[in-house]
Amino acid sequence: MRVFTIGGYGFDENSFLNALKRADVDLFVDVRQRAGMRGSKYAFLNKSRLRESLDHIGKKYWHISKLAPTTGIRDLQKQEDFSGGVLKRDRTELSQSFIEAYRNEVMATFGKELDEFVDSLQDIESMAFFCVEEHPEACHRSIVAAHVAEYFGVAVEDLRPCVA
Repeated sequence: MRVFTIGGYGFDENSFLNALKRADVDLFVDVRQRAGMRGSKYAFLNKSRLRESLDHIGKKYWHISKLAPTTGIRDLQKQEDFSGGVLKRDRTELSQSFIEAYRNEVMATFGKELDEFVDSLQDIESMAFFCVEEHPEACHRSIVAAHVAEYFGVAVEDLRPCVA
């Protein structure tokens, strides 16, 4: 098993799909609440278009919105960002309050379903957890990916945009 994370920001459609192909990802797991993006630059990451693109390159798509942080948890991070003078797109890590709340409110609540999800992965060789933030350390997907990677005894690998 190989476990990856991938964000949307910093990629264009071609480089995003190529990163997944190069990593030979079998299963793409979208952990966003709404699975949509505003604006034309990232329209390729809207659920229906993304699902179609992934299907075209032979990748399975699962959307698990129950793994998205609640509004209250996101507000904790917004408060930390505001007090630190950090814009969301510039954030490079999650606050401790976000991490604790996410683990206690989302991961714990999803508990049994998360275990069933992990058990269902026995035939999957590689998977990527997706949300929009460029830096995995600044996104809840890193927490979910770490949980799954720990179960399989592997390290999480991050797929990032190539800087030319």
